[in-house]
This record gives sequence, structure tokens and C-alpha cells, in this order.
Amino acid sequence: MPFRRSAPVWPAVHSERRALIRDLETLAPELWAQPSLCPGWDIHDVVAHLVDSAKTTRLSFLRGLIAAKFDFDKQNANGIARARGATPEATLAEFRRIRDETKTPPAAPATRLVEAIVHGEDIRRPLGILHSYPGASVDAALRYQLKTGVSMGGGKERAAGFRLQASDTGLEHGSGPVVRGSSLVLLLAVSGRPVAEEEFSGAGAAMFVRKLNQTS
Repeated sequence: MPFRRSAPVWPAVHSERRALIRDLETLAPELWAQPSLCPGWDIHDVVAHLVDSAKTTRLSFLRGLIAAKFDFDKQNANGIARARGATPEATLAEFRRIRDETKTPPAAPATRLVEAIVHGEDIRRPLGILHSYPGASVDAALRYQLKTGVSMGGGKERAAGFRLQASDTGLEHGSGPVVRGSSLVLLLAVSGRPVAEEEFSGAGAAMFVRKLNQTS
């Protein structure tokens, strides 16, 4: 079902932060060094990024961007270095402390939901951790990514030329060869995360995966 306009984003974000914290609490310390789905980032880095992002205001984002000379990758790296604790336990403790924050950089609130879900999977998928996300939340994040360009962190161009169909929520978008998958898998795909061809079906599945591999 679609995510209603009146449905607030922040309770969904806070719920996902709490769920991820519960998963991280059972993680052996050595697994925090395992690579995530984000190239060059391990699990600890992703958690540190989530901590830094949750503490970032519009003003501090602009200050950080200026300090990084408008290099977004450098800004992210600076944020990770700032938020990453000396141990996984220290970083997790800070994540617990800020889990209910409602701060945000100068972006739509929906970006916080995209971040909570996509980065949650950046951590869970490599570790083999399964998590059930509310369909309305995933659909809201997917809709945002589908209308936002890649240069702004979205996935509009990745989806262009295909008819995406969410097999679990009924969301449909675009025109062209049909690509069917769960709303979560479609969200990860258009967000530039690696997704196996077997997770899709439909006449356009193979072509869609080839496009993703060329553009991600």
C-alpha cells in the first residue's frame, strides 16, 4: 500500500534505527570490520555514518561541505572519522543515544527514511541478517528515489525505460519491459546497491540488471 502523505516520516525512521540497534547488539566485535555494501566502507563505517547523519543539521552540513571543499565523498569520510568510536561498543552507545533525533541536512525528510532502510541493508545483507520492513515505509523510500536524480542520491535514471512492479506492495512505476521484485529489492537496485538477477522476474529483468551493472 502507498505511504500516505499524512503518515509522518520520523516515527518510521526511529523505528528502523531501534531495529538496527537490536541487530547490532548481537554482533560479534570482529564482524564490525566486515565489508558493507557501500564500497570502501566496513560495517563500523556505515554505523558511524548513520550516527553522524543523525546529528547533522542544515547549518552543520553546509559548514562540513565547505570544509570538504564541496567534495561529498570527503565530507562523508570526515563525518565517519568524527563519529566512529574507538570501539564498536562506543559507536553503538552513541547510536543509541541519538536514535530519536530529528535533525536533518538540507534535504527532504524522506531522505532519512531512504538512509535508514538502505544503510540498514548495507549492514544486514553482508551479515546474512533478515529484517522485515513495513511495506509503507519501503514504498515511500522507493517513490522518493524514483523521482530523484542519481546526482542527488536518487535512482531516477537507473529505473528509466522499465516498468517496475513491486511484487509485495503493488507499487508500479514507469513504462517499458516489466521488472518485478520486492519493493525492498527495487529500492536497493535503484539506490545503486548490488542485487542478483535472481531477485527479479519479468521480461526486462536481465536487461535491467545489465543496466545497473553499467551505471552503478
